[in-house]
Amino acid sequence: MFANFGSKVTILEAASLFLPREDRDIADNIATILRDQGVDIILNAHVERISHHENQVQVHSEHAQLAVDALLIASGRQPATASLHPENAGIAVNERGAIVVDKRLHTTADNIWAMGDVTGGLQFTYISLDDYRIVRDELLGEGKRSTDDRKNVPYSVFMTPPLSRVGMTEEQARESGADIQVVTLPVAAIPRARVMNDTRGVLKAIVDNKTQRMLGASLLCVDSHEMINIVKMVMDAGLPYSILRDQIFTHPSMSESLNDLFSLVK
Repeated sequence: MFANFGSKVTILEAASLFLPREDRDIADNIATILRDQGVDIILNAHVERISHHENQVQVHSEHAQLAVDALLIASGRQPATASLHPENAGIAVNERGAIVVDKRLHTTADNIWAMGDVTGGLQFTYISLDDYRIVRDELLGEGKRSTDDRKNVPYSVFMTPPLSRVGMTEEQARESGADIQVVTLPVAAIPRARVMNDTRGVLKAIVDNKTQRMLGASLLCVDSHEMINIVKMVMDAGLPYSILRDQIFTHPSMSESLNDLFSLVK
């Protein structure tokens, strides 16, 4: 975002891989997009010290010394529960301070539930909303909802273009021992992307040859944050990939690229 506004951006990554949770082809595509925007990416950058000098922040690491106007630290978050002293109410927390809950979000204290980021795990707005649905069903419904109902939770990284993923990566699918097919489609082949003048990125899907079901998808393209929800619904329903291959979508739209992507499955 800052690079799009004209700022010079440098990413210091402590790991030896950029975006280690993503498949290498997806991560490499993202790195190329960012570098084309003028973003520098420095790997194995362990920050040793941060200091202030006049109006700048100075970042000291083994491989880089930077003087910058602003510093954004992305190091994860821990629930701020200590000051609440949950132990006084018999509520257990884990080693990171997250409140311990069961699959229906009961805490270890009777008649007390916890929801949202305070329970740890996936820290997404839509997970908090689903937490609310579970607790509402406990209090006002039949008490049948639980976190076990959550299947194939998708996520999006709102870069430009956005990355969206659901299910397994290719690496995870291969490690599972499944007999898979992996198909990819360059965004440049999508008519709508050409109309929108943004042909960066790639679509990728993993299909189980035995069941013909999708195991996962990574979409790096314009509107991927909308498209991924279509993929998730088909996966949740246990339907074969051919549903998306043969679906009738509006034209020109990014969604119709799912026809082309899954037509590549043999």
